[in-house]
Amino acid sequence: MEKQEIRTFGRRHGKKLSSRQNWLIENVLPTLKPTTGDILEIGFGAGEHVRDLARTNPGKIIIGAEPFMNGVASLLSAITDEKSNQVLDEYTGIRIWADDVRDFLRKTDSKFSQIWILHPDPWPKARHEKRRLLSAEFLNTLSKHLANDGEIIIGTDHWEYFDWILEQIRDTDLSATLADFEIIQTRYQHKNKAGTESPKYLILRH
Repeated sequence: MEKQEIRTFGRRHGKKLSSRQNWLIENVLPTLKPTTGDILEIGFGAGEHVRDLARTNPGKIIIGAEPFMNGVASLLSAITDEKSNQVLDEYTGIRIWADDVRDFLRKTDSKFSQIWILHPDPWPKARHEKRRLLSAEFLNTLSKHLANDGEIIIGTDHWEYFDWILEQIRDTDLSATLADFEIIQTRYQHKNKAGTESPKYLILRH
């Protein structure tokens, strides 16, 4: 029997979307479906950092993967003109995968210069640990999609999860370096449910 893949995310839908957001999901989202790209962000939340990546990397394709449709709707609202619903010029490099990123990675041959994973759900309860995204198995999958000089950048404010990630890295072909980043503040960072002073960041390389 084929092993069933464990879901690593929670709800797919939250509060009711506006009529414009529903229109954007039905009409604009299909035009932004990715095939290949240069930079990948996994679990982009409301999309603040994806937009920052697009602004600071003109000419590159930035793929944001997010299964939570309210986050997808927030990003679509932010990158399109309110009157015309056309994608704004500074965001034409953005592509959106509105589902489990593992499904996309199985289909693409992209080699990314950067893969960002900021504030993934730590699933702090012991019985939920198997749902954590950043397992050795998943990190090895990401490693296959890194360019030769590519980096995986991970940020979390949950210290137990941070230590758990370090343990997972030992079973990969990646090396880890502690990093200090000044990046755009996301709403998930502001929430900081773990109550820590600031996030910790890791850079993983071949």
